[in-house]
Amino acid sequence: MAEVPSTFHLKPGQSAPDFTLPDGDGNPFSYSSLIEGRKGLVIAFVCNHCPFVVHLADQLGEFAAECDEQGVGFVAISSNDVENYPADSPENMVQFAKSSGWNFPYLYDESQEVAKAYSAACTPDFYLFDSDGNLTYAGQFDDTRPGRGGSPTGDDLRLAVENMLSGQPTPEPWYPSSGCNIKWKPGEAPEYFG
Repeated sequence: MAEVPSTFHLKPGQSAPDFTLPDGDGNPFSYSSLIEGRKGLVIAFVCNHCPFVVHLADQLGEFAAECDEQGVGFVAISSNDVENYPADSPENMVQFAKSSGWNFPYLYDESQEVAKAYSAACTPDFYLFDSDGNLTYAGQFDDTRPGRGGSPTGDDLRLAVENMLSGQPTPEPWYPSSGCNIKWKPGEAPEYFG
């Protein structure tokens, strides 16, 4: 498994690109509906089969529940090419979310345009926006990776949420997430990737 880092093309304070995407059952969710009435929103680009996502999948469900208790929303998006990677199909997304204890929307970016708008490069790739839709953090969940010892804690993303809720910036440098590359459709890999 080749490990690819985040790109950091979105900069601190930049507005969240808008989107409307379906979940694995076809129910649509928009960015505006996900952040409405929330103190912030975590957007995670993930997929079903990536070992880097599987490594933290259970903890991600627990972390998202913590966020919800604090008034912060959470959404996951899969942008992988399901024709060539059928394990990431919407039907399998539903099963993966259920088995991982995810009680947040898990959306399917079939066109891959949302991943491109966020300059997402890997799974997982995390973004945190405040209630005004401004980027307050992008980077890793924590410094653990599969096969390198240690259990996921979410320390980096948790600190970013705490900082946002207290009105404080998350000091840079933000450490990139890393994982499997997003599986782009043939000829669709964006310029920032690779």
